Amino acid sequence: MRDIAERAGVSESAVSFALNGRPGVSEVTRARVRRVAEQLGWRPSAAARQLSGEGAATVGFVLARPAHTLGVDSFFLQLVSGIQEVLAERHLGLLFQVVEDVEDECAVYRRWWAEHRVDGVLAVDPRTDDPRPGVLDELGLPAVVIGGAPDERHSGLSTVWADDAGAMAAVVGELHALGHRRIVHIAGIPGLAHTERRMRSLRAEAERHGLTEVRSVTTDYSDVEGAAVTRSVLSGPAAPTALIYDNDVMAVAGVAAAAELGFSVPDDVSVVAWEDSVLCRMVKPWLSALSRDSVEFGRTAARELTSLLDGSPARTVRVPLPELIVRQSTGRAREA
Repeated sequence: MRDIAERAGVSESAVSFALNGRPGVSEVTRARVRRVAEQLGWRPSAAARQLSGEGAATVGFVLARPAHTLGVDSFFLQLVSGIQEVLAERHLGLLFQVVEDVEDECAVYRRWWAEHRVDGVLAVDPRTDDPRPGVLDELGLPAVVIGGAPDERHSGLSTVWADDAGAMAAVVGELHALGHRRIVHIAGIPGLAHTERRMRSLRAEAERHGLTEVRSVTTDYSDVEGAAVTRSVLSGPAAPTALIYDNDVMAVAGVAAAAELGFSVPDDVSVVAWEDSVLCRMVKPWLSALSRDSVEFGRTAARELTSLLDGSPARTVRVPLPELIVRQSTGRAREA
């Protein structure tokens, strides 16, 4: 501040007013101070802002998932890309941490709050009986729950949600129209709210269509478990004629596993991936998939959090329904 004041020919207090956007200096002086600050390469200090009560200029993001499953999951890479776009516009940092479970995640929130490390957080993978909204509510830490249920209400917490039930209904409807009566949903991690919504929707649609040989099998989202479950269900009696995978990685691994067992896709078994990605167009046949703009999903979540930080009330926002892109991996059931 002293260097800027000397070069701009003003007092240090005028520099403080100008750089912090406070009244007390003319617009001409403010512009001159900022111009000198830029010439000297000045940047605001997060530590100083924190000490003065102006916030940490940082947003927190904790992921409680097995670390070995993250490197192959394209959804989170795209989600974080969208989040970072919006935060960069606001000159906000992103503090990211991977933990073992939800209890550890809650402990991280409490530590960040006590140390004034973050101004708000983005919470992902809502669970059934999830303790995190209560903890964040208790701490008064602004937060956005990504993928939460639209009917959940917590003061200070916004929700950005996707209609998993509607997406599953669209997939089952397409497969039913193609004559498929034995369908297995190779799902993600049990206990996650969106996993449970998809499984409930599958059961509801099966009942609506009169399908009795439809079920879900949970996994850890990895290619290893996706392939293992595929081998298991296709090797059993009355093998399914259609498989729905909860991500693109498991679907690609499932196609390879099916081929090992002598099953042809889609002649013997149809395949649908939940997340469309470049992977779905790098395997033969190209995979039918549910497509959504995951980068925009991240942008939406980040915008809602910055809105909370600006003092706006919490709200619930729905992202567009994923679109089923039909490609070569789905066809009429042979029995039909």
